[in-house]
Amino acid sequence: MARDLRSPRYQRLRDLVVEARKAAGLSQANVAQRLKRPQSYVADIERNERRIDVTEFIALSEAVGFNLLSVLREVAEAPQT
Repeated sequence: MARDLRSPRYQRLRDLVVEARKAAGLSQANVAQRLKRPQSYVADIERNERRIDVTEFIALSEAVGFNLLSVLREVAEAPQT
């Protein structure tokens, strides 16, 4: 299984998180505040400089308000390589 930040599936996950944040009308700073993290934490995720684990993904879904199961389905459908 690819753990690379550049894998198509991870890139799709990141893209969907960014799309959801923007669709919700939230800035990186808004999301960071909800997560009680610095804005750079969100920026690093969005710039593909930080990999998120499953608990961080759940927290992001709650902070942004996206359906994590829908996002996971889309990521699962993305090519693996």
